[in-house]
Amino acid sequence: MHLEQQILRTDVAGMPLEWISYRDAARLYFLDHVAYTVGQPLFTIHGGINAISRKQSKLQLHSIIATHGNSHAIQKMRDDYVPPLCNDTLFRRDDNICLYCGNEFPRASLSRDHVTPISQGGRDHWRNVVTACVRCNNHKAGRTPEQAQMELMAIPFKPTHAEYVFLQGRNVLADQMEFLRSHFPRTSPLYNRLCV
Repeated sequence: MHLEQQILRTDVAGMPLEWISYRDAARLYFLDHVAYTVGQPLFTIHGGINAISRKQSKLQLHSIIATHGNSHAIQKMRDDYVPPLCNDTLFRRDDNICLYCGNEFPRASLSRDHVTPISQGGRDHWRNVVTACVRCNNHKAGRTPEQAQMELMAIPFKPTHAEYVFLQGRNVLADQMEFLRSHFPRTSPLYNRLCV
């Protein structure tokens, strides 16, 4: 397993919180903040040798760890919670597909399109932005899809906190994906797209 692999941190109730590095996970173990582990073992970290027992210390890190402490997860589970909007998570929400032409593109060829343009009173929020290729975004310009005679392929949606944590992940492992998916609303477009 590559040392850059992210570990999913949850609160004691199992609500997803964030992605952390193996170093941060080891620190949480050392501080006795880990309540329990879920998922597959990822790493075994070897420490020093005890002068009395002559045994080397070992710490096994799992793909998902639940931690004690004040997590603010309750606020993030409220209906009015809005995760921060950035292009990386937006493009992942839309699976790197232009929601006008339906083609998949590399990140460098994608842009954020405001369904109702800001010049027409639209806002920069999850339910008004979609992934668009540069060509489609330029063609649509400052018009609505109807005005530009372009069909929008999906309705933009605001991800829940668990969905947002998934969208932030890099190289999400199958057990992590299954765990996160169990926290998605069953009506979510991501729930059906992420079959484990």
